[in-house]
Amino acid sequence: TGNNKTNSNSKDEAAADSSAAKESTNHAVVSTFDLFSIGVGPSSSHTVGPMRAGKIFVQDLVEHNVLTKVASIKVDLYGSLALTGIGHGTPNATLMGLEGELPETVPTETIITRVQAMHDTNAITLNGMHRVRFNPDKDMTLHYYESLPQHPNGMRFTVFDGNGDMLATNEYFSIGGGFVVNENTQVAHGENVFYRDNKRVADSPATGSDAEYAQMAERTQQDLVTAALPFRTGKDLVDLCQREGLSIAEVVFLNELQWRSREEVIDAAFRIWGVMDDSIRRGCLSTERKLPGRLNVHRRAPNLYQNLMRGIYGSSEKGSLSSPQAPALSDGMSSMEKLASDTATTKDQGAFSASSLLETSLTSAQRSELTGVFKRRQRARRPVLPQLDYLSVYAIAVNEENAAGGRVVTAPTNGAAGVIPAVLKYHLEFLSEDPSRDILEFLFTSAAIGMLYKRGASISAAEMGCQGEVGVACSMSAAAFAAVMGGTPAQVENAAEIGMEHNLGLTCDPVDGLVQIPCIERNALGAVKAVTAAQLALQGDGSHRVSLDQVIETMRQTGQDMMSKYKETSQGGLAVNVPVC
Repeated sequence: TGNNKTNSNSKDEAAADSSAAKESTNHAVVSTFDLFSIGVGPSSSHTVGPMRAGKIFVQDLVEHNVLTKVASIKVDLYGSLALTGIGHGTPNATLMGLEGELPETVPTETIITRVQAMHDTNAITLNGMHRVRFNPDKDMTLHYYESLPQHPNGMRFTVFDGNGDMLATNEYFSIGGGFVVNENTQVAHGENVFYRDNKRVADSPATGSDAEYAQMAERTQQDLVTAALPFRTGKDLVDLCQREGLSIAEVVFLNELQWRSREEVIDAAFRIWGVMDDSIRRGCLSTERKLPGRLNVHRRAPNLYQNLMRGIYGSSEKGSLSSPQAPALSDGMSSMEKLASDTATTKDQGAFSASSLLETSLTSAQRSELTGVFKRRQRARRPVLPQLDYLSVYAIAVNEENAAGGRVVTAPTNGAAGVIPAVLKYHLEFLSEDPSRDILEFLFTSAAIGMLYKRGASISAAEMGCQGEVGVACSMSAAAFAAVMGGTPAQVENAAEIGMEHNLGLTCDPVDGLVQIPCIERNALGAVKAVTAAQLALQGDGSHRVSLDQVIETMRQTGQDMMSKYKETSQGGLAVNVPVC
């Protein structure tokens, strides 16, 4: 009996150890700098992800000593990558990755000419060093009505030798936010070598620049590190903050120290904000009139910005807010007295004169009832709401740059890249008393919320619709804004919940597959909604009926139930009701 008890205790202890080990890795924590990665527009899942996948594949070929044997290559794009790939720039991004480029460093101004050269020469230079046969029109296939089972954003690369025999193949899945996952690279003769292993991290790269290899290896190393302060859910995160006496941003910062030094973390955060801020500046000061594509969408951020600088919205200079002009009655006059006074004035002005109408079915008695109740204007008034105007122009500026293929930050995706920069810029311009610390607080707080969505649901529009992009960005921004305004972890969690609750069910239906309509305006509305959500949360004590975890699970279920035509396929919604030409 004693032996049995000892064995039982040993089994229990082993099970507990196993459970603890599993718990240590089964958490939501990823690096802030994977959620906020620098890339190119117009889409993180359809541009950044495929470019990274192409780079990973050719780097695999180098690692397997296969690259020099390759004579030709074929590319297959499936599902959403095919359906909206042309508008999202997927083919061009994929080819740049195969030529060895990374989203963080690719010279965006050279992409079009390089792809055209491939069409002209029927050749591609893999990893920038090995030229092989490749006819983009024949060797890249878009499978519009076929998806790989693992994920809607699937792609397959296959290389062949001079005899046409396959040398290696692999499938990759762009799961949103620029993240790419795959199975082991399949090499001929049964040799399977996984590119993300310990040896790959420890060894020196066979080819390529040190900077490129460091970026590839850093993400590999990160997955092998256990978080200092792991959390799986929003409740875990709030409880952790309360137990340790930390803010949400401090929890994330301490986790980042598992991968980088204190100085490196801070420098990386400011570098992310620098790119965000620059995308706002470039969008506001752009001299281009139209965005790429058949929709002929005009850029609006430059004109909106110029109008703000001229002060026509009640602000005479940047960063200066006028007092809100609230409507008021004069001289203590009652509402009825005011209406009576307006009636006399209106009659004198003849504003409702029927003689100015060609045809009318209204009787004189009906017109009399209207007289003095409503005002008639020759032109629309501009509301004096500069806060909303600045939020809107900042968000629109970023997303117009994204639509034009410019460099932006996935926040957490390219399609939603304008929300977080707009809210942070607004806070820094008008409210912040300590900009440097507020930048760090904002980015790390928003990252924590993004991690929860990535683990509990998805940040891919191909899986969740736009609730997984703009909805998540709104939730992240609301939480971060509440944090920099002094909110408690519970209030921050509440703000994040409000930000998503009222984006549930948001569809992704880009017209003509372009990240323009409705994407650009939707970012502006997402930024405004984020500030409103934070303000609501800050008015309470953090206690609320619906939790963030519940709304994340609801988002996941809603995304699963949503028809595929509303999930980044351009087969439903606005995409089929708005004429392209």
